[in-house]
Amino acid sequence: MKKPRAAVGNRSGRRKQASSQKGKEKCAFSSSQTKPSAPSAGPARQQKALLQASVSPYHLFRDVAEVTAFQESLLGWYDQKKRDLPWRRRVEGEVDLDRRAYAVWVSEVMLQQTQVATVINYYTRWMQKWPTLQDLASASLEEVNQLWAGLGYYSRGRWLQEGARKVVEELGGHMPRTAETLQQFLPGVGRYTAGAIASIAFGQAAGVVDGNVIRVLCRVRAIGADPGSTLVSQHLWSLAQQLVDPARPGDFNQAAMELGAIVCTPQRPLCSHCPVQSLCRARQRVEREQLSASQSLPGSCDVEECAPSTGQCLLCAPPTEPWDQTLGVTNFPRKANRKPPREECSAICVLEQPKALGGARILLVQRPNSGLLAGLWEFPSVNVNAEPSEKHQREALLQELQSWVGSLPDTRLQHLGQVVHTFSHIKMTYQVYGLALEEHTPVTTVPPGARWLTREDFHTAAVSTAMKKVFRMYEGQQPGTCKSSKRSQVATLSKRKKPSPGQQVLESFFRPHVPTDAPSLNSAAQ
Repeated sequence: MKKPRAAVGNRSGRRKQASSQKGKEKCAFSSSQTKPSAPSAGPARQQKALLQASVSPYHLFRDVAEVTAFQESLLGWYDQKKRDLPWRRRVEGEVDLDRRAYAVWVSEVMLQQTQVATVINYYTRWMQKWPTLQDLASASLEEVNQLWAGLGYYSRGRWLQEGARKVVEELGGHMPRTAETLQQFLPGVGRYTAGAIASIAFGQAAGVVDGNVIRVLCRVRAIGADPGSTLVSQHLWSLAQQLVDPARPGDFNQAAMELGAIVCTPQRPLCSHCPVQSLCRARQRVEREQLSASQSLPGSCDVEECAPSTGQCLLCAPPTEPWDQTLGVTNFPRKANRKPPREECSAICVLEQPKALGGARILLVQRPNSGLLAGLWEFPSVNVNAEPSEKHQREALLQELQSWVGSLPDTRLQHLGQVVHTFSHIKMTYQVYGLALEEHTPVTTVPPGARWLTREDFHTAAVSTAMKKVFRMYEGQQPGTCKSSKRSQVATLSKRKKPSPGQQVLESFFRPHVPTDAPSLNSAAQ
């Protein structure tokens, strides 16, 4: 899969020649050299011109030699330190371009907002069940939701299935070959995912920007402005496109993400292990601050700091957020001001027939095909006010239950407690009720959209993590079961120690991969 790279000797020669001319090229080798993926509109051109006019060369790469040094150092490190992950093994051993692109596509979608360690098992099961686009295209949404259960952001699985059907039915099973066409054709595929597929599967020199790459670039070029702003985002994408190695674009993009995942981490970066530390502006700033402090000298601006001739640099942190000596390189990137999730409350009931003929059964109903947790199965529930009276909850919930199974005894509806589950944009509090029908009753007939399942079937059904939490509470209230001790859980958490550098690398498997496509997932929820 890997393409041969140019000889290092030739590149070194170009680097020496370029270094002698760096004064001339310092301002010329800027983000303006990067061609946009699509024609820009008038306002976009104006924003780009404004950015270029307001950016100091301090935040750019000086010349070709500096870019080449970054590429070689990063790729050399990646070849030695990259993690052994199932999607990488599958892609490296696959010669069929459509199968390779499909394998990358599935992994990138699963990794959105989800921990690597969690994705490994889901990815393995998915590829065993649907190894090709054609296999996935013939699957049902129920099967997809069932396998995806617990992974979160369920619209991702639906997008994968819809995209596979489009490729099979409209393109003869052949994946689009460029980042531009991938983004245009495949549902749920944004700029990041399209660039990742195009570079890894097809070798297109397309730069990518995800959460890890944002962190790396902001530190390497000391970008302290809000990375979520349009102007800064444009600059980051321009830098990514400028840096991507045309000889090994897929490996380079994975290396940049890998560096952010296991070395240039959010809280405790391992700077001494970083292959590009000599090119890192954030690291240089830390060293200067330490030297000034040891010599009791006030900080001073020199040629290695941003000093725009007029006005405030649009890539620097605002004056209201000065350098924090205690944070070091983690002064970059600037922390985003996240909007807190809205709070909602739901009354929900586990309705069980423990003595039903053929074994105990619990009732599940299916959610609508759009919106939150679309198409998944859950216990009957009703939305209620944030602090409703228990009487109101009971009345509303009993009415909902009776709409599915007919008349029920109100006196047996027991309030068991509450479960809190946070989705991407909603903090949901479930007021959990239980109702057991103790008579020797047959499994009653229910209308479409509802079904009775055994407890074993429930655990393999297409249900969300929130429903599994609710069911655990219900099981904990049943005779003969052990309730978990909150006190012991708190004690366990309090005993956790700060991880060593070696443990930090191990913890990198548990960090979620955050692509810049992520905002499009806000309507999906877990």
